[in-house]
Amino acid sequence: MGPDLFSIAGKTALITGGTSGIGLMIAEGYLRAGARIIVSSRKADACAATREALTEFGEVHAIPADVSREDQCAELIDAVGTHTDRLDILVNNAGATWGAPFDDFPAAAFDKILTLNVKAPFVLTQLARPLLEAASTADDPARVINIGSIDGIVVPRMGTYSYSSSKAAVHQLTRHMAHALAPTILVNAIAPGPFPSKMMAATLDAVGDRLAAGTPVGRLGRGEDMAGAAIYLASRAANYVTGAVIPVDGGLSTTVGLSI
Repeated sequence: MGPDLFSIAGKTALITGGTSGIGLMIAEGYLRAGARIIVSSRKADACAATREALTEFGEVHAIPADVSREDQCAELIDAVGTHTDRLDILVNNAGATWGAPFDDFPAAAFDKILTLNVKAPFVLTQLARPLLEAASTADDPARVINIGSIDGIVVPRMGTYSYSSSKAAVHQLTRHMAHALAPTILVNAIAPGPFPSKMMAATLDAVGDRLAAGTPVGRLGRGEDMAGAAIYLASRAANYVTGAVIPVDGGLSTTVGLSI
């Protein structure tokens, strides 16, 4: 079994949306665990600031790209190829949300959210496949980790119709890609619950205390909670896991009961 069962030291990971929130938690966790990382987000200044902030923990590169655009997905993977000839881990984290009452919810919100949250992970994985295959070995396959949400498992109480639909789609896409890419690439998803992030800021401002109190473990998620799950899925400890959706939510989605 050996002491390196949970090690990701020396691996190279690309993390989209890696300059804030869940992506940044994973990026820092990977660096601290000895991986080399490439983060990407739409804003060049955010990329530069993240690279500067994380450099103390290890080797980090940052590449601006809007992954909702197919041409920029291709440009991102081409740019990754200038830094490495193999990619051990792809974390498809970039995403967006949209909230409005049912009667006011715009149809355009489905185009925007599904394009970024569902289409982009597929396109990026398709484009990154040669780099992932190059890193894969029989004893340690390459990994794709998609970031879903518990909103794709249980019904959220807010009017985020396109977001919850997109995350349910991410979970099914994860299973479908896992079947298509095995055995050389393992594909799994993490379904986060409430974590402090820019996307969750308005919700946490409004009901953060109630959310924390309503979670079976009695708190919101922490950076190490997300990093731990992402490290596990990228390590040899998860060599026999593919097509899984792992809730990291303090029990919110897994212990929910009926109230009637």
